[in-house]
Amino acid sequence: MLPAWTLRPAAHSDLEEIAELRAVVLRPDLERLGRYDDRRVRQRFRDSFEPTHARIIEIDGVFAGSIALRPADGVHWLEHFFLLPSLQGRGLGSAVLSQVLAEHPGTIRLNVLQGSAARRLYERHGFTVDSEDPVDVFMTLRR
Repeated sequence: MLPAWTLRPAAHSDLEEIAELRAVVLRPDLERLGRYDDRRVRQRFRDSFEPTHARIIEIDGVFAGSIALRPADGVHWLEHFFLLPSLQGRGLGSAVLSQVLAEHPGTIRLNVLQGSAARRLYERHGFTVDSEDPVDVFMTLRR
């Protein structure tokens, strides 16, 4: 059963919690790709975090993940979509993504790591592959 969840605006004070979750969630894929660096995985997030475009996923008022849609050049970039590992594979990601996509009509782009299970989630929601390299897969939802 899908837990009741809410989205709230992100704040600068959420930075470290999201950075830590990012490191945990991305570690298996980055290690598989030979790209995991314990410090860099957190610092890349710290350097790019803009709370104006991010939201925090909560269950019963407790941090469960994050998602961001950053406007750029007439599209939105889906970024920083992370869920606690214990909540993955239970429909929460799909529910959150559905709501966020419904709130943002138009073209949405993203990149996902090669071999990531998240790619299937994005494909189920209509994203298609534009290009890929040995590390990233770039996808777009055109509406």
